[in-house]
Amino acid sequence: MRVLAAMSGGVDSAVAAARAVDAGHDVVGVHLALSRAGGTLRAGSRGCCTIEDAMDARRAADLLGIPFYVWDFSERFRDDVIDDFVSEYRAGRTPNPCMRCNEKIKFAALLERAIELGFDAVCTGHYALLVDGPEGRELHRASDAAKDQSYVLGVLTAEQLAHTYFPLGSTPSKAEVRAEAAERGLTVAQKPDSHDICFIPDGDTRGWLAEKVGAEAGEIVDRTGAVVGRHEGAHAFTVGQRRGLQLGVPAPDGKPRFVLEVRPVDNRVVVGPKEALATAEIAGGRFTWAGRAPSERVFACDAQIRAHADPVPARAEITENEIVVIPDTPFDGVAPGQTAVIYEGSRVLGQFTIDRTVSAVPVDA
Repeated sequence: MRVLAAMSGGVDSAVAAARAVDAGHDVVGVHLALSRAGGTLRAGSRGCCTIEDAMDARRAADLLGIPFYVWDFSERFRDDVIDDFVSEYRAGRTPNPCMRCNEKIKFAALLERAIELGFDAVCTGHYALLVDGPEGRELHRASDAAKDQSYVLGVLTAEQLAHTYFPLGSTPSKAEVRAEAAERGLTVAQKPDSHDICFIPDGDTRGWLAEKVGAEAGEIVDRTGAVVGRHEGAHAFTVGQRRGLQLGVPAPDGKPRFVLEVRPVDNRVVVGPKEALATAEIAGGRFTWAGRAPSERVFACDAQIRAHADPVPARAEITENEIVVIPDTPFDGVAPGQTAVIYEGSRVLGQFTIDRTVSAVPVDA
């Protein structure tokens, strides 16, 4: 195949590109410049996509003997990922920017350009398995459960999966990838993994959002609507949060209270007991399928609501406008804006953005 290897400057993408070369493919490396201000998106192991990352990617490509390019996707990244992140928070939702980046940048903008240029597939260092089944290509969990990234890839469609290549999916462990990188002489063998939100490298999401969204004081209320405190900006709160609430009225039972809901329309934050975080139902209208859609309107599945959460056995129902998922045991602390990925065993069926939730604990309980 003609393969375009997306090279972030990290060890995973470098080894993935190396394996693509070893497999006999015609490989070209590309690094995505996601910021016009080079050097601003990394602080230690936080963030990515700096000039240093581009240089690390270039050194790896030189060692592998493959052509290498840097493509400027900064405008698309700003529009589809950063601006989306801000607008979702303005709406009181909790987005996952990694999902949007995979959906809009790595497997939309990049893949579209790759196909236009005559490439057969885009190769990345993601940990997930691709299986050619009887009805087309399927996306499955990686062999290494600790590194499995199938959740953040749940946004991929059947057409995108047909042009995707994950050489690391069957690797038993990340340690093996690092050892292989060292053996190959790749200088990124021990480079730390990037984590957190890449465009907020200092990790201060609250401060970053305050600059983008603006902070407006408002009320913190309990589930009955009674005012129990004040806040300096609803954007700073997330469902499940306990610390930093500064409540002026203690709970009747004296127990800690947690953020249950963020309401941007009236600028209120709703708090309540930990038990009220239990979620009996989630639903969303924006959904896609990673291959063939389920043949039944109602079907059993496993649902995962965070990248590192355990999958929960559930029942899913496809209605005219949305998917409704009812877990066998309640989810914990679900916020609108999160992504729910639906599995059938190890296989990813699809995903949807959560629009609404139903608490397992009634207000008067």
